[in-house]
Amino acid sequence: MASVIHLPLLTPPLPKDWSPLESSAKSISKLSQRVLLPVGPAYLAHVRRTVNNRTFEDDDRAEEERRAAEAGSASGLDGEDDLGVGDEEETEDLLALDPKEWKKQDHYAVLGLSHLRYLATPDQIKIAHRKKVLKHHPDKKAGVAGDSNDDAFFKCIQKALEVLYNPERRRQFDSVDPFYTELEQDGVPSATEVKKATEKNPQAFFNAWRPVFEREARFSKAQPVPMLGEIDDSKEKVEGFYDFWYNFDSWRSFEYLDKEVNEGSDSRDDKRYTEKKNKSERARRKKEDTARLRNLVDVALSLDPRIKRIKQEEKEAREAKKKRNKLNGNASGYATPKSAADVEAERKRAEEDARKKEEEEKVAKEEAKKAKAAAANAAKKARRAARTAEGAA
Repeated sequence: MASVIHLPLLTPPLPKDWSPLESSAKSISKLSQRVLLPVGPAYLAHVRRTVNNRTFEDDDRAEEERRAAEAGSASGLDGEDDLGVGDEEETEDLLALDPKEWKKQDHYAVLGLSHLRYLATPDQIKIAHRKKVLKHHPDKKAGVAGDSNDDAFFKCIQKALEVLYNPERRRQFDSVDPFYTELEQDGVPSATEVKKATEKNPQAFFNAWRPVFEREARFSKAQPVPMLGEIDDSKEKVEGFYDFWYNFDSWRSFEYLDKEVNEGSDSRDDKRYTEKKNKSERARRKKEDTARLRNLVDVALSLDPRIKRIKQEEKEAREAKKKRNKLNGNASGYATPKSAADVEAERKRAEEDARKKEEEEKVAKEEAKKAKAAAANAAKKARRAARTAEGAA
């Protein structure tokens, strides 16, 4: 039970020349002794003012600042807890998303993480989700005109968190991220343009192709991934780069695009058929993606100015070696006369080298032709499958 505390509060004496105004004389009550109970918000406010030695105005101002600071911290807008999430503009198309079509939505854009995408950390995803919930929760928008779709967009927000905060489901979505899927189709540099630019400035090749390999590197199971490098890289480094990318081991999968079993269907045969169809589609997409990446590496290899430089260096080294072999070991440096057998042996070696080189070039051309044909067939099958899917729809 609360105890009563008697506080000896004495009011200061009034000035001798003070007199009440006529308008307020009747409203001022006589001084009387009152009991202040140590309970309730009024008592807590009294204690707060006494402890902090504040006036009523100072205390009201301090409380308003405290409540504003707490509101900012709760919404994650205080900078320190924001972790670089920021605030992205919400377009009309984004706010009009249908939660039933959640597989077609860009979950990063829904949470305002388009600038981070696969680089977003779990903490940043949580902060972005909290911001969106505070802004779009149906309870906050109830009765407000023009916000009839907030409930639908709020469901999209919840689905985005469900997908992106689960590591396995997030990896499936990252495999088919619409932002990068569009870049894979439209963000590949033109071989003709790069070739012309590289002839004028070799650095143009690296400026055009470095972002492509950096974009693809995130799918590699093996880390770290060797990057494109620079114009003066050694032969070993260049060969290591292309060996890695020709044997690229990708974790990319396509489960996210699986078709769902017909809603309301309990048929076991229907489920088995759908699972079989999804498995076949995943394998097809995986094969097409492998062919797409192999074609990128083929084009990059054919345009790489380092390959031409390395071949020139090897040619010069061979010629220098031939010159050294022609010289005798005496100080005069005169060439030693060769026998007919030596001349014939050199001629045969030269013919053999030319034949090997011709065979290697022929094999390289055939491999390039096969890779190009495989990529064209894969693209043709993809277009045919798309037309079939559209006809079925």
